[in-house]
Amino acid sequence: MKVEKGLIAGGVVLTGVLCWVGGSHAVEFATVGARAAGMGGAGVAVTSDAYATYWNPAGLAMSKTIDIRVGVSGQVIDRVGVTDALNDIDKLNFNDITPANQARLQSLVDRINRPGASISAIGAGGIYLKGYYGDHAFGISVADVVTAGMFAPTRLAAVVNGTQLDVSGQLALQGLEARQVTFSYAYAFLDRMFSVGVTGKAIQGAAYNGTATVTNGDVQITDSIGKANLSTTFGFDLGAMYRPSSWFRAGVVAKDINQPAFDTRTGGEYKLHSQVRGGVAVNPWETLTVTADVDLTSNKTLVPGIKSRVVSVGVEQTFLSEMLSLRGGAFKNIADANSYITPTAGLGLRLWALRADVGGGYDFRERGVLVSGTVAMVF
Repeated sequence: MKVEKGLIAGGVVLTGVLCWVGGSHAVEFATVGARAAGMGGAGVAVTSDAYATYWNPAGLAMSKTIDIRVGVSGQVIDRVGVTDALNDIDKLNFNDITPANQARLQSLVDRINRPGASISAIGAGGIYLKGYYGDHAFGISVADVVTAGMFAPTRLAAVVNGTQLDVSGQLALQGLEARQVTFSYAYAFLDRMFSVGVTGKAIQGAAYNGTATVTNGDVQITDSIGKANLSTTFGFDLGAMYRPSSWFRAGVVAKDINQPAFDTRTGGEYKLHSQVRGGVAVNPWETLTVTADVDLTSNKTLVPGIKSRVVSVGVEQTFLSEMLSLRGGAFKNIADANSYITPTAGLGLRLWALRADVGGGYDFRERGVLVSGTVAMVF
């Protein structure tokens, strides 16, 4: 049977072909950059490189560096064991049409029918630049942030189709590709005790929506899924950072404060609701960083009834003047009762101005995955 393979392919389409949208939703906070990915997704208080254009523009002014970064990140979230249910369905004998076997299939399908059962995908990639002049700093980025969701809006059912069992029903596919060009400005004062920053974003939203029909053991995605509705608008982020001493930092960022919205092909609206996240970081000694972030707002997702409010913790130990960095952490969505703690890890290498970082996480219970890689030049 090809149900699992088709649905997994649909998940790949969600991230690769770039998603689908139905009504008015918000998006989850993406983990951008391999350093943050390795540190549990925490970046608001510790990011002072070019990625601060995303995490917290105030961080740009907290270090006097010039750097350029190119990176990609991707995350897949499997809620309530959808992948396990598909694996078990795939093992079933579909040539046995007895009532007992049909009931067995229905019990497996009902695992996908459970509230919250879904697969979400979040991806980001782009090029990020940072510069400074005295206490002033600026950042520029050309990036793509993708969010997607796949779920069963109506009940899937086990049916007899001729001489074999089958699964009938539909899966909804929806999401957004936010293609954006950003410019950030930050200013530090009182010997870099405080900094404030703003990011302006020109965003072209590509909204997609469609369905996947589960019929005859196959998953067939509608042809219309590749027809995006394009619209362009602007967004604004504000950030602040406080560093009263060399060993403590605190930051806060408000993203999409003007709530930019994008029209969908079906006549709906996709709105990026405002998100607020705070973070703290401490350095017990010069080469060790311990940090934590928390979403101060509960954010809607592309799956109805599921919200995202993530708590992230992370640690980084550097060696040999940052020639080697080892990272670890964990994160959990405290707004989703079915969410589990996801551990993360990462590695960074520096050779003069060249830096390379990898990071990621894995949910051993639900098999969700986070991966990220970055290459940078820092001067």
